[in-house]
Amino acid sequence: MTSAAEPLDVLTLGETMALLVAQEPGPLDQVQTFSKRLAGADSNVAIGLARLGFKVGWVSRLGDDSFGRYVRQAIEAEGVDTSQVEVDPTRSTGFMLKARSLDGSDPVIEYYRRNSAASQLGLANLPPAYALRARHLHATGITPVLSPAACEVVAHAMQSLRAAGRSVSFDPNLRPRLWPDTATMRDTLNDLARHADWVLPGIEEGRLLTGQSTPADIAAWYLDRGAQAVVVKLGAEGAYFRTAEGEQGAVPGVPVPVVVDTVGAGDAFAVGIISARLEGLSWPQALKRANWIASLALQVIGDMEGLPTRRELNEQNID
Repeated sequence: MTSAAEPLDVLTLGETMALLVAQEPGPLDQVQTFSKRLAGADSNVAIGLARLGFKVGWVSRLGDDSFGRYVRQAIEAEGVDTSQVEVDPTRSTGFMLKARSLDGSDPVIEYYRRNSAASQLGLANLPPAYALRARHLHATGITPVLSPAACEVVAHAMQSLRAAGRSVSFDPNLRPRLWPDTATMRDTLNDLARHADWVLPGIEEGRLLTGQSTPADIAAWYLDRGAQAVVVKLGAEGAYFRTAEGEQGAVPGVPVPVVVDTVGAGDAFAVGIISARLEGLSWPQALKRANWIASLALQVIGDMEGLPTRRELNEQNID
C-alpha cells in the first residue's frame, strides 16, 4: 500500500460495489447462478492505471460487511492505495446485479446502492494534503449523483487540483436512471466539466449534454467553456479529439470479433487516454491506445477483467 506521504500519479474517488454477474442468460429473476466481481467506474480506472505501473489512490467509503471487505481486498490486490477509504459501521456496501447478454447489447442492470456507505462520501474523506500528492485527478459523472455531499467533494477536488496546476480528466459516464431528471443531470455534469482539462464524453452523451450533434461541435462546446481537450468516443468507429490549440483528428476503432460485455469499455478508454498523456504521448497516440484497451474490455465478462498489464501493452507495440 502506498503511504499517504508518497507522491501519486493519479487520484480517483467514488463508489465501488460488489457486482453479481449472471452466469447464464435470461431475466435476472430466473437466473440461479452468479459470480462475484467489482463494479465501479472510478476504481476500474484506478485498477487499469495501476496495472500499467502508475501509483494510484482511490478514495471512497465502504460498509463494515463482507461485500466491503471483498471490494477493498480486491482493489488493494491490484496495487491501488486505499489508505483514504473509510469503513462505515452503520451503512452497507452497495451491490448490483448484471444480466448475461449474448448479442453484444448493453446488459440489464439492477442497483442496490441507495443510502450505501459511499453515498455519504464528502469533503472529510479527501484530506487536501493527500489530494495534492497526485499529479492527475480522474472524475466521473457517477459520483456526483450519489448525494449532494458527494457532488460537493467531486467539484472541490476538480477545482483544487486544477488550481494547483494538476491535470484533471472528466468522463460524464451518464446514468440517467440515478438522476431525478435530465435537466438536473445535464446542468450538474456540465458545471463539473468546466473544471476539467480533458472531457471524455461518448457521442450520445455529448449530444444529450450539449445539444450539439457532431463530434466537432460537441468538442467546441466544451472547449468554449474551459476545457483544454475533448475526446468524443464514437463506439466501433473509434474516437475524435480536438484541443484548445486547434489540433483535431479522428482515430479508427479496433475491430472486435465478438462483443461479450459493453460495461466498463468507457473506463478502459479513459485508462488509455490518461496513461498515454501522462507519459507525454500525442493525442493521436493516446486515442490509439485508448481504442485498443477499450476493445479488450468489450471481449470479457466483468467491468475491469480485460484491462491489460504494462507487459501486455508493450507486447502489442501500442504507443
